[in-house]
Amino acid sequence: MNAAQEIELENIRGWLSTRCGIHYPDKKRELLIQRLSRVQRAFNIDSIADLGQRIRSGSDGEIELAVMHAASTNHTYFFRELDTLDQFRNMILPTLQGKPEIRIWSAACSTGDEAYTIAILIAEALGDAGLARTSILGTDISQPVVQRAEAGVFGERQIERVPDYIRRKYFSPIGVGQFQIVKKIRDRCTFRRLNLKVQPYPFRNKFQVVFCRNVLYYFDIPDQKATLEAIHNVTEDGGWLVTSVTERVRDLGTPWKTISSGLSRKGNV
Repeated sequence: MNAAQEIELENIRGWLSTRCGIHYPDKKRELLIQRLSRVQRAFNIDSIADLGQRIRSGSDGEIELAVMHAASTNHTYFFRELDTLDQFRNMILPTLQGKPEIRIWSAACSTGDEAYTIAILIAEALGDAGLARTSILGTDISQPVVQRAEAGVFGERQIERVPDYIRRKYFSPIGVGQFQIVKKIRDRCTFRRLNLKVQPYPFRNKFQVVFCRNVLYYFDIPDQKATLEAIHNVTEDGGWLVTSVTERVRDLGTPWKTISSGLSRKGNV
């Protein structure tokens, strides 16, 4: 890679951090180059230098969205991190079952696997009546994955960890190796594009639970803290934050009260 390409690669790294909060450290440099090459092929752009110049011009929103989509991590699947889901089932759901409306946000939801998993857990624990008063919002910075989430269609790989009885109950085969979430689950989930870096968040009603898993470690420390504080502002008093067990909220000095690994709460609890 020549000097001009190195400069533009650094510019793209800086742009991703500033625009999206996505942080690519030096150890992930080759991964970023690999992902940017997809955008180069799709738009017939010869080099990273040319790609960087197109981004810096600010005149091609389609390329900007394509770079954000390529740089964000979209690998996900149903029933991910079972220990965390057990905490949701055993500790959080009992605090929600008496509420007239259950409002949950799945931030950085990718293709919707997490949002639909949450809806299934609620249906199993609280029945159809509990599901009917549940609203789950899934957001992601990438419009293509938001569109996939809305369709609710998944391949065998994404549902391979789903227990057989859950698969039979909540997934309908629609083609070779393709399954769609049943309508009563899809109806409780709404998906929208949202950049977590753009704050404050534009929500009228506060959430009782926010899932923000496996995303904070792609941000640098100041963006992690700002994101957690912005989420805190759109969460009800007594509400919950669910992160990955490897993301240590306690160390960031935010208003969240750590309950256990991957689980925090708002307020004096």
